[in-house]
Amino acid sequence: MSLVRVHNFAVSLDGFGTGEGQSLDAPFGHAGDRLHRWFFGTRTFRAMQGLDGGDTGVDDAMARAWSDGIGAEIMGRNKFGPQRGPWENHDWTGWWGPNPPFHTPVFVLTHHPRPPLEMAGGTTFHFVDADPQEALAQARAAAGGLDVRIGGGPRTVRDFLAADLIDHLHVVVVPIVLGRGERLWDGLEGLTDRFRTETVSTPSGVTHLTFTRA
Repeated sequence: MSLVRVHNFAVSLDGFGTGEGQSLDAPFGHAGDRLHRWFFGTRTFRAMQGLDGGDTGVDDAMARAWSDGIGAEIMGRNKFGPQRGPWENHDWTGWWGPNPPFHTPVFVLTHHPRPPLEMAGGTTFHFVDADPQEALAQARAAAGGLDVRIGGGPRTVRDFLAADLIDHLHVVVVPIVLGRGERLWDGLEGLTDRFRTETVSTPSGVTHLTFTRA
């Protein structure tokens, strides 16, 4: 059976995967870009922006695994955009621009389903009201035998971990303290008993934790 994977999920030293106060202009709230600066200089990130060059060290080696063998993604609604409640604007197509980097079907978890949104480059957003098991069944059906990526945010990853549905989890611990926002690890006591864990530190100051199902 295909695997369920999380890649490049950054958290602060105090466990926050996003800051407080998300808005259209601040997708990660008061955290700004601090959780992801390690990523911006990598060749993987620059290639996603259509640019040449970039670092090819350990950070890049960890980052570029995010797309290999992926056939579909599942994300929480607030990774798509900051709107809450019923959709007020169907014209806005998310933070990802006209050609999002996913290039697969993407299942957006929401209590307010809406028609699919087809974008350039092979990305189609499907807006579904489903629990983790139901969403995973839909994503696997669309993935054509390839793996399914859980894209975030923290609550979505936490819910899939709590349901014991994740096979591979890559977390990047960034040496900052946010103090507020949404935490990844709450309610997941005993999580490490289910995984083998490897750790790699890099010159950028981050620590890559890889959890693989035991």
